[in-house]
Amino acid sequence: MNKNRYPKLVVDLKKLQHNIDRVLVNCQDQGVEVAGVIKGCSGLPECAKLMAQEGCRFIASSRLDQIEAVRNYGVQADFMLIRVPMLSEAADVVRLTEISLNSEAKVLRALNHQAGLQDKQHKVILMVDLGDLREGFWDREELMEAALCVENNMHNLELAGVGTNLGCYGGIDATVEKLNELVECAEAIEEKIGRELEFVAGGSTTSYPRVLEKNMPRRINLLRIGEAMLLARDLQDFWGCDMSDMHRDVFTLQAEVIEAREKPTYPVGKIMYDAFERKPEFEDRGIRKRALIALGRADFAFPDMLIPRDKHIQILGASSDHTILDVQDCQREYKVGDIIEFDLCYSTIVYVTNSPNVDIVYV
Repeated sequence: MNKNRYPKLVVDLKKLQHNIDRVLVNCQDQGVEVAGVIKGCSGLPECAKLMAQEGCRFIASSRLDQIEAVRNYGVQADFMLIRVPMLSEAADVVRLTEISLNSEAKVLRALNHQAGLQDKQHKVILMVDLGDLREGFWDREELMEAALCVENNMHNLELAGVGTNLGCYGGIDATVEKLNELVECAEAIEEKIGRELEFVAGGSTTSYPRVLEKNMPRRINLLRIGEAMLLARDLQDFWGCDMSDMHRDVFTLQAEVIEAREKPTYPVGKIMYDAFERKPEFEDRGIRKRALIALGRADFAFPDMLIPRDKHIQILGASSDHTILDVQDCQREYKVGDIIEFDLCYSTIVYVTNSPNVDIVYV
């Protein structure tokens, strides 16, 4: 197979290192440690290795196969499972990770049992649902019961802390008030167990604005951060944060032009349904220059989320293996064999890094 084949994802490790270091310094200034989350890049081992080398407290993923692959790659780190475990994977959770996020008593019992069988002490963080309505204890009495049970009865588990998730499902903002609710839960548990919890884990990248604005509640001491280091895009685009000291081009997606010619902008014939069972709509703009690239929804899922480096390119749409671009207004003339580059957002990098059809190259 041709080594210089496309589509290709180019990962700039120096730029990633810069981003990791900036996040770590900012968090350390606020007394916050970082779990470097690798699920956004599908667990790329080189990215995980860099996060560990630069000083992330944990390497974290929602998927055990990613954690196992990174371990086998030789990355030296403590590993965290950030999706609450399936009951069926309890043995592997204990085998592959040092700490996990949890919200079910039945799973905690299974982890305790497996930790005993493996002669290990496994740390757990109990998740609290503060309104985003994904994982976590909703009833505070149930949370307290679980905490006391782990502390007093599950001798192979260590109650390491409490945590929350904000912004991933319900879109709830990680405000100071919301994070103080988590602190209150932590302090209530600490009063009952008679000791301080190791971690009060205040969420993910969506909580990082509290660090930047220097108003993170003092007791919050751990964040799970991936996107802010990998892409540094969402916080600027959607939260209005100043990310000017971060590289937003760590990842470059390259695709090859396989057809370039003028065509009508409105399909000729009776319009029915496309390959994804949708009835498309088109604007008739006359004859325009188009470029077809060898990259499709099977590789990135969301064509409207791709970001062409050439700002004059308009993405018209995509099927599973083709993407259609309007290049009429571009300053350069795109020809067959030319390479077009794209920036990625979180919605696309998850798919691109998981596609077997995209070569990954580190520079």
